[in-house]
Order: sequence, then C-alpha cells, then structure tokens
Amino acid sequence: MARLTSLNVISAQEHLRDQVAHALRAALISGELRPGTIYSAPALASEFGVSATPVREAMLDLAREGLVEAVRNKGFRITEVTDQDLDDFTELRAMIEVPTVGRIARMGLTRELEALRPVALEIVEAARRHDILGYLEADRRFHLGLLGLAGNRRLVEEVGELRKRSRLYGLNRLAESGQLTASAEEHVQLLDLVVAGDAPGAEACMLAHMSHVRSLWADGKRVDGKPEGVPAAQA
Repeated sequence: MARLTSLNVISAQEHLRDQVAHALRAALISGELRPGTIYSAPALASEFGVSATPVREAMLDLAREGLVEAVRNKGFRITEVTDQDLDDFTELRAMIEVPTVGRIARMGLTRELEALRPVALEIVEAARRHDILGYLEADRRFHLGLLGLAGNRRLVEEVGELRKRSRLYGLNRLAESGQLTASAEEHVQLLDLVVAGDAPGAEACMLAHMSHVRSLWADGKRVDGKPEGVPAAQA
C-alpha cells in the first residue's frame, strides 16, 4: 500500500509539472515571458500558486528543448531566437518535409490520410477561436502524423525537435488579424492534394505553407510594424 501511495504521489507531481510547463509555454507564446529576461523559479511559483519544485522541473524540461537556459543562482533566461535561427529551422524542415509529403502522396494511403482530416479541421477551428495552444497542439499532431505515414520514426523525431526549437511570436495578434486562420486552412488544402495523389502539388503546397509560417514568425515579432520590445522612437 505504501508503494502504491508513493506511485500516486509521483504521478501527481508529474501531472503538476506538465500543467506548469503548459502554462509556461502559453506565457512564452503570448509574450508574457520576454526573451533575454531572467525569471526565478520561486517568483514564477508564487504567480502560479504552487511550490518552486514543479516550476523548476518544468523549466528544466523547457531548457532541454532550448526554450530557456539555466542561469546559476538566478533562475532561467528565456532564450532569444534570431531571424537566422528561424531561417535555418525552416530550411532544415523544408529539406525533410517537402519531399516526404510528395512520397506519401504517391503511396495511396487514402484511409490513413483521411484519418487526419478531423485534425486539419481542428487546426482551423482553433485559429478561428483564437485558441493558440489548441492551434499549436493540433498543428503538431497533424504534421507529425502526416510525416509518420512515411514509416520513418527517426524522421518524425527530428522534425519534432526542430518544431520545439522554433519559437513562435505574437500568435494572439495574428489570430485577431485573421492571418492565423489563413495559415490554418492551408492544412486542409495540403491534405486534399496528398489524398488526390498529386505529389508535385503537395510538395508545392508544403513549401508555400512553410514559407507562409516563416513570414508569420517575422510578423509576430513586430508590434504595429515595429520590432517587438523596441520603443517607437528607436524602431
């Protein structure tokens, strides 16, 4: 019984850590946690109303993904992602994902592909509701699920890691402007092309979608046309 109780406690602690990590991701996406700024685990714990331990553990999880970095005796600094970083991530993903979706389109996996349609529609609905975390989660499931049909587990893992390290900026503002919905609808277009077996069309759509996402990253880093975090007089 003592062992079972111990396992239940561990499970509860892991669940709390996941909840805190989820909240921290939301704060990163919304811009509440600013790149370059150092945050202490006790201070964040006070805001979340929890102990410092799950916050510290969640931050360590984010550090392994490259989203934050530990600063000795101070806390965690939110890492900055440069335009060059985003270009590099996009180039690497394009090299992997564009030819892969073309190959999947030639495989005739209609039933398996149609199973992804509810996820594609979920992305669109989340964008329309301005549900940013829901959008990102459905987007991740769609892209990794689609790539998984190629049968290469390592490929999916690599793309998953690249996605984690790609910082998304200002998605709340993009959702409000309708730009995020337009990007979301591209998932349905891509799926239609792959289902139809149109490999060249699917590859072109995938490349255009990734280019669009990259431009959204750039736009999201700006507020009213000026770099985010830079006063108007300095922009």
